[in-house]
Amino acid sequence: MTDSSPSRRPSLFPAIFAVALAAGGLLLGTHGALAAEVAHGGAPHLDGRMLSAVWVVPFAGILLSIALFPLLAPVMWHHHFGKISAIWALAFLLPFAATFGPELATYELLHTVLLEYIPFIVLLTALFTVAGGVRVTGSLVGTPLANTVGLALGTVLASLMGTTGASMLLIRPMLRANEHRRDKVHTMVFFIFLVSNVGGSLTPLGDPPLFLSFLKGVDFFWPTVHLFAPMAFLSVLLLLIYFVLDVFLHTRDPGKHPLIEGVHEREPIRIEGSVNLLLLVAIVGAVLLSGVWHPGTGVTLYHVTVPLESIVSNLLLLGITGLSLALTSKQSRRMNGFTWGPILEVAKLFAAIFLTIIPAIAILKAGTDGALGAIISAVNEGGKPNPAAYFWATGILSSFLDNAPTYLIFFNTAGGDAKVLMTDLSLTLTAISAGAVFMGANSYIGNAPNFMVKAIAEERGVAMPSFFGYMAWSFGILVPLLGLTTLVFFV
Repeated sequence: MTDSSPSRRPSLFPAIFAVALAAGGLLLGTHGALAAEVAHGGAPHLDGRMLSAVWVVPFAGILLSIALFPLLAPVMWHHHFGKISAIWALAFLLPFAATFGPELATYELLHTVLLEYIPFIVLLTALFTVAGGVRVTGSLVGTPLANTVGLALGTVLASLMGTTGASMLLIRPMLRANEHRRDKVHTMVFFIFLVSNVGGSLTPLGDPPLFLSFLKGVDFFWPTVHLFAPMAFLSVLLLLIYFVLDVFLHTRDPGKHPLIEGVHEREPIRIEGSVNLLLLVAIVGAVLLSGVWHPGTGVTLYHVTVPLESIVSNLLLLGITGLSLALTSKQSRRMNGFTWGPILEVAKLFAAIFLTIIPAIAILKAGTDGALGAIISAVNEGGKPNPAAYFWATGILSSFLDNAPTYLIFFNTAGGDAKVLMTDLSLTLTAISAGAVFMGANSYIGNAPNFMVKAIAEERGVAMPSFFGYMAWSFGILVPLLGLTTLVFFV
């Protein structure tokens, strides 16, 4: 008898190490010593003008790993995705330190971890934990009408509590309502389109790019006024397409819910763990605090200053997470299918993504002088901004890079003056904002809740599409609608 356990199967780790080592050697062979400069206060500074596009290879490596390994080696990926992520992170970090010096490498590492990754994962953990403590009981039946109404509700909630908060609150009830259905993948895909992305476009609470715009001086309700029409247009089209598709699939579904057949009596809807709804409001307050309270002090570690408001916000979020765990019944969480697996997966994968994305963001920040300068130049015609070009440039990069810094790059490319952008160039700012938020739905890594939804759905037995399989959905349905949105609003 042959042993087919994962430990006896041929390992692909040597191949991964070889590719990562080759990438590291390629990076070591690049010339970029001039990219390390000293900024104000003696802090090292990475000059993106001196970086070639080769430095993006480790980032491409982690993306391809996320895309291909679940297809080619699913067992190995399931058990070792954290190690594979670490390999790609080191394939960037070690050559970077050798090329530009340990001082710049340490600075960039600490800057990314302290100011970007820790706030990111603390917020996600708080939302994941608190929303996971809300359990909807009673008769939930995933009929086409009920599913469409649920998606519409999530789309509205996304601008009030953020795309991540709305996604984590509603994904489990949506899965439970459709557990009797044979076809569930399309519902999860449209959930990502609408709740995890498009819906978060009306307030700074909805998505990180809009929160950045608020910090840069854009009025709180400016997105509500200017993005409502394109958001409503795209959302209605997606909901209509979903409803027609779900009706078609529902009629072909051999399994009918007992309530539909009249076998069981309908039970009233109840909410367990309702204290977590108050804690969700507290999370929103903690996030807002970091944006409106600026005491002008903080803790500095190797030239990286962590503002006091960020420290307080993170501590509040951790406290809220602890309260949720203490105040929610363990039995209720268990019945809700709550485990730590999805958040651990996101934490490990995005740690590598946040590190390997450093050179890509630096190159983009270099503007027309960087290796990707052609993209920056293409958004202006004759010295004037082209809203349609800004929409697609911001959106395409936001599909694979962090949409918050991508938004900021094009915000500055368009002039960076909030007052001018809100008035004379309002269409351009609308295009930048819509591109950053809407097109985060184009891939699993375009926005953090995308991957969270995927992980939770897979844990509940839904065979979610692969990385490229999901993009077949987004390119087949969402991208043509984005093209129509461009013609209606940005041309």
